[in-house]
Amino acid sequence: MNAVQELFDQSIQRYEAGEAADVLLPVFREIAEKQPKNGPALTCLAWLYLLNSEAPKALKVAKQATKLAPADAQAYVNLSLAMLETGQKGVREPIERAQQVCQLDPKQAEEVRKNFEEGLKRRPEWKELTKVRNWLFES
Repeated sequence: MNAVQELFDQSIQRYEAGEAADVLLPVFREIAEKQPKNGPALTCLAWLYLLNSEAPKALKVAKQATKLAPADAQAYVNLSLAMLETGQKGVREPIERAQQVCQLDPKQAEEVRKNFEEGLKRRPEWKELTKVRNWLFES
């Protein structure tokens, strides 16, 4: 395993252990700089930006992540959230892509559900997250 992958795995574990988004952001930025075509790392970076209320940065990274990881439901969720938070139009398309991926891959659907729960714990008043969750799982 290479050093960047090791750093990525360790950073995911730190996030899952409850480490704050603002602490992990520099680490994921470093990973993304070293591996700019690493879709999962960009998806994580976009999520951390969203948790840290940095939607414009999240939007840019989420767009890259969906291009690099077109079968990753979370990448489309992040793009939807960033679009809503920055007042962009066209949010239906990434929502529909996330729905398609979740329908085809129950493991990803479960992961997205867990991320919604975690997101609301870390950012309780996150209206956009509640909206996207409802669109994905209650429609």
